[in-house]
Amino acid sequence: MLIDPLNPLIVQNDGTLLLDVHAPKAEAARLAIIPFAELEKSPEHIHTYRITSLSLWNAVSAGFTPHHIIPILNAYTRYEIPLGIGEGIVLTMARYGKIRLIPAPSHTESLPETLLLVSDDPRILMEIHAAKELAQYLSKTPQGLSLHYSHRGRVKWELIKLGWPVKDEAPFVPGEPLDIRLRQLSAARLPFAPRPYQREAALAFLGSEGPGSGYGVLVLPCGSGKTVVGMLVMSLLKTNTLILAPNITAVRQWIRELLDKTELSPGQIAEYSGDFKAVAPVTVATYQILTWRPDKTEDFPHLRLFQERSWGLVIYDEVQLLPAPVFRITAELQAVRRLGLTATLVREDGAEDAVFSLVGPKRYDVPWKDLELTGWIAPARCTEIRLDLPQSLKIPYASSSSRERYRIASENPLKTRVVQHLVDTHEDAQILIIGHYLDQLASLAKLLKAPLISGKTPQGERENIYHAFRNAQVRLILVSKVANYAVDLPDASVAIQVSGSFGSRQEEAQRLGRILRPKGMGPARKPPHKGHAFFYTLVSRNTVEERFAAHRQQFLVEQGYTYAIEEWVG
Repeated sequence: MLIDPLNPLIVQNDGTLLLDVHAPKAEAARLAIIPFAELEKSPEHIHTYRITSLSLWNAVSAGFTPHHIIPILNAYTRYEIPLGIGEGIVLTMARYGKIRLIPAPSHTESLPETLLLVSDDPRILMEIHAAKELAQYLSKTPQGLSLHYSHRGRVKWELIKLGWPVKDEAPFVPGEPLDIRLRQLSAARLPFAPRPYQREAALAFLGSEGPGSGYGVLVLPCGSGKTVVGMLVMSLLKTNTLILAPNITAVRQWIRELLDKTELSPGQIAEYSGDFKAVAPVTVATYQILTWRPDKTEDFPHLRLFQERSWGLVIYDEVQLLPAPVFRITAELQAVRRLGLTATLVREDGAEDAVFSLVGPKRYDVPWKDLELTGWIAPARCTEIRLDLPQSLKIPYASSSSRERYRIASENPLKTRVVQHLVDTHEDAQILIIGHYLDQLASLAKLLKAPLISGKTPQGERENIYHAFRNAQVRLILVSKVANYAVDLPDASVAIQVSGSFGSRQEEAQRLGRILRPKGMGPARKPPHKGHAFFYTLVSRNTVEERFAAHRQQFLVEQGYTYAIEEWVG
């Protein structure tokens, strides 16, 4: 039955939400449903969201209840909501917390050897006890289902696959104490203080009663200062901390920030990477070194880093990138507080449930556009420029395999003219040219007489190029996917994406994030920013690259960005 023809939302039986982007209340509806629905498709007129178990459990962890969600659907729906949708939301959200993990009543030590799964509903415990996947871990007792503390993560992981997210109330080890304090002045003698949303995020992680929950994921835009949030949590917990980062550049950025914004001394901070393997009260390591092993038949020798000290906190920078071996050790590390930091929880392998159960649920999420409107990140204009393949490549393209077609379209030589035009148009800007294929980047670097950073570039040379860019000694650099994550280039205001990793939304988010650091902020680091950021994507018209580009745009549309399309003629 029609309720209001001007309302933007159509709610379907399977939990799909269709959003008419041209309806008057479309933007308000989009912002209202983001906390509990996931974007699936974003074509020109109708965007598709879906309410899933995981999206609802994340909403519960952020404080939402069915009494919040159902009125939102009623307020924006065009037609009457199908029977069963409201009931399904209530039942799914009620599953979160139905099973609790607690210490066995007889324990006396700070970290109990035996834990209990308990529930007010004995039928749930009977169902769990009968599950073959859990039989080797659980024993039936009068108080509940007992398990050894070392199986804490594995049991939580298996239970979420069965549709039972666990509320983990077992204690954490305090870790070795460490007096971590934030500076009031940075090393450059500039005033420093966490921003309001950074404090909100840290407190959401710790829980409303101080250092309580201590596990979970914080989702903040690139350029919003996730590192500061991590340091703020460290200063509140005051314990030995292990920080895991995606690459050496990110490791060294963490170390620079720690020395600049905390009172930690250089001797209290160590790098654990392919270059250096030191351990200190605060240790920053790469995921790559942890997942290295001599060959496929041997174990991962550097995972022992997790046992090197009495850690009280593990921080996972870019948590959406967690590799399988780190998931495995995290499953065994559930007694340590765990903080995940990310700009997007999207994983192309669909393993978001593993992040939820092993690192923790989403505790805080601030929309990108909200921070843009308040001046904490730069406003971005996103443009896709479509151009034809040259006639000489149309037959080779048509006769190639799918993968080779993507490469031909991505390396379209006519993109060179577009790049040159954009570089000339933004003659006073700091520009990043980003690509996937090294031959393409090398050719552009030679043409533009600009430095190129790829996986082959020695770390010392990378740091020198980044330093020159930050200090405006060069205004244009070309980067491969090695610069997708955790590269701080605050003055970059233009990004030109000439090719990408097929349809990766995660990569799209990170590449846009390279240019969102606020421009022109004063010594007190307060908004408003000055100047826009420009994000260009070059796409070969009528090729497979168009389809992958549409998939990549999903993330941008979900965050509220408009994505203009221009046709290149020339």
